[in-house]
Amino acid sequence: MELAEYQGFTDSLTESLGGRPEVLGLVALGSMALRDYAPDRHSDHDFFVVTRLGAAEMLRSDLSWLPDSERISFSFRETAHGLKVLYDSGHLLELAVFEPDELALARVNRYRVLLDRADVTERLAAVAAATSAVVDKEAETDEYLVGQFLTNVLVGVGRWRRGEKLSGRALVQSAAVRHLLVLLNRHVVSANAGLLDSLEPTRRFERVHPLLGAELDDALSLDLPESAVRLVDLAEWELRKRAPGIEWPTEAFSLVRQQISPPPRERRKHPES
Repeated sequence: MELAEYQGFTDSLTESLGGRPEVLGLVALGSMALRDYAPDRHSDHDFFVVTRLGAAEMLRSDLSWLPDSERISFSFRETAHGLKVLYDSGHLLELAVFEPDELALARVNRYRVLLDRADVTERLAAVAAATSAVVDKEAETDEYLVGQFLTNVLVGVGRWRRGEKLSGRALVQSAAVRHLLVLLNRHVVSANAGLLDSLEPTRRFERVHPLLGAELDDALSLDLPESAVRLVDLAEWELRKRAPGIEWPTEAFSLVRQQISPPPRERRKHPES
């Protein structure tokens, strides 16, 4: 969806909801909020709708209020309050419909209030503040993140060698990488750090750390043992250099690297001429 079309959908959505007396508010999230970065042709529409008491379930169940609702190809209930909606163009909506008191269940960082007929703006500010406090409170320590990274890599390569290829790959290239990204986001300085997503460490990493992003992507393209070794090398190099405050488990890194490294390839013997 091109930018003009994207904005046109946002305008149509705002107009549709503005004509419904049971709707108290519309809150744009992510790219739709136009905060720090603009949507592109790959962006979905991510938003909250706030309704009067007793009206939310009706909007969750009947999607005729959405623009071009006749072009909806597929939708499903993702959570008690949220849905995903796919149009025949391939455009995706991720939305949740809340009654006012239910907003406290949400977590938000970037948002923009597009429609407010009650105290939606004040409620969202409180939700954003509560989200920030929870993120800070639940932040894992460096020791925990390094430990999880190393043990995920070790167990993952072991499972892969056992024949559990999918489980091993998920541990190394998903779980371990996620812990590593949190550490890199925390300790590698960037002028664009404000673009990072406090709720999802994988989002926009390449825009904030383009060289590191390219290195990680290259590492993930390798067969698993080689990929795991590259990740361990990158973690040790970057974090020992940039995070001197971490009590670095040198022996643990050496041991894991030794365990996961692929055996030397046998030299091909050539017959004597």
